[in-house]
Amino acid sequence: MAKALTVKFVEAVKPASVRREIPDGGLPGLYLVVQPSGAMSWAIRYRAGGKPRKMTIGAYPVYGLGTAREAAGKALRAVSEGRDPGEERKLAKRARPDSQNLIGAVLNDFISRHVEAKNRASSAKESKRLIEVEIRPRWGNRPIQSVTRRDIIEFLDEIADRGAPVTANRVHALLRKFFNWAIERDILQTTPVANVKAPTAEVSRDRVLSHEEIRLAWLGAEAIGWPFGPMAKVLLLTGQRRDEVASATWDEFQLDGPAPCWIIPKERAKNNQTHVVPLSPAVVSILRELPRLKSKRGYVLTTTGETPISGFSKAKAALDLEMLTIARREAVERGEDISGMTLAKWRIHDLRRTAASGMAALGQPVHVVEAVLNHRSGAIKGVAAIYNRHDYLEEKRRALSAWANFVMGIVEQKEAGNVIPIDRVQA
Repeated sequence: MAKALTVKFVEAVKPASVRREIPDGGLPGLYLVVQPSGAMSWAIRYRAGGKPRKMTIGAYPVYGLGTAREAAGKALRAVSEGRDPGEERKLAKRARPDSQNLIGAVLNDFISRHVEAKNRASSAKESKRLIEVEIRPRWGNRPIQSVTRRDIIEFLDEIADRGAPVTANRVHALLRKFFNWAIERDILQTTPVANVKAPTAEVSRDRVLSHEEIRLAWLGAEAIGWPFGPMAKVLLLTGQRRDEVASATWDEFQLDGPAPCWIIPKERAKNNQTHVVPLSPAVVSILRELPRLKSKRGYVLTTTGETPISGFSKAKAALDLEMLTIARREAVERGEDISGMTLAKWRIHDLRRTAASGMAALGQPVHVVEAVLNHRSGAIKGVAAIYNRHDYLEEKRRALSAWANFVMGIVEQKEAGNVIPIDRVQA
């Protein structure tokens, strides 16, 4: 009698020189098919109309053991009702017009049924951008069944070779989701992205601004002024994400009373959880000084009144220029040679990392820093993570207040404590 397969067993299966079918004792009729190439898939064997039949469920690992059993169980129930699931699948495919099998048409369904339905607005926007800029122009008029593994590899290599390795990785992830979704919708049986690795290994950044860079960033923010200057200050003092700050609305803020805070609704938070950010006096002061433009949406940072601010690359370049100008002026005042003096490269997201590292350096517990960032990286695990619903509001307030006080102490230094390294290599 066949033994019930386990996830551990399936993960450890090795290919042989011949094709193998391994029965699952946990669901008679279900088999794991292992090809000599190492490719694996699930299939069921049954009888319909007095004749033996076989139907492929789907490829592994798109279909894991549990998913395969669920799909096989559904098909075998159809058999018990006197139906032929394999024949029903063939008829369904014949009923689908050829035009609906074009990648462009399938992408339209994917966008409406998956991208927009299951992602937050900013993620959906980026996925749709990659679809329209990268995927649709290349394959929009091709039948989805015609795309091969070689097609995927060549496409990703071309994106990486034109100097966009990160974009290639993002397209790889999106294609994997797209073709897996097509399998779930019974449009495909296998995915051409199977066993295709991301083109480029991405190295996690660890860039944190030095105390002197923090001081210059603050002074540079004051120099560039509204609206990006205040935004940079709020990013540094709160440690929140760029888009969450840029798209904030006035109704999210409670500035009055002894415990001012900013409530980021779950619709705008990256992890789809409402996030309460206690506001230090320094942040409250910045917000109170901002102009309030007429806006139907009530955006805090807007130049049009209709949309939140954008153009971050230009704003960052302006901030860098002001930082370097201030650093050079102060160096001249100290009698130093400024020839060859440059600014170390950094990104807007590094302000968030700087805030997190700064709070940790001030002795704030890791789980509190994670709570400030609305980020769950594992400081609290297992059952504790499930049952711990404490939002650490007061702990977050202490951490952010300590960090704001520390930053203001750096900013108020009249003399630079340590000079920006010359030609420092970006981390």
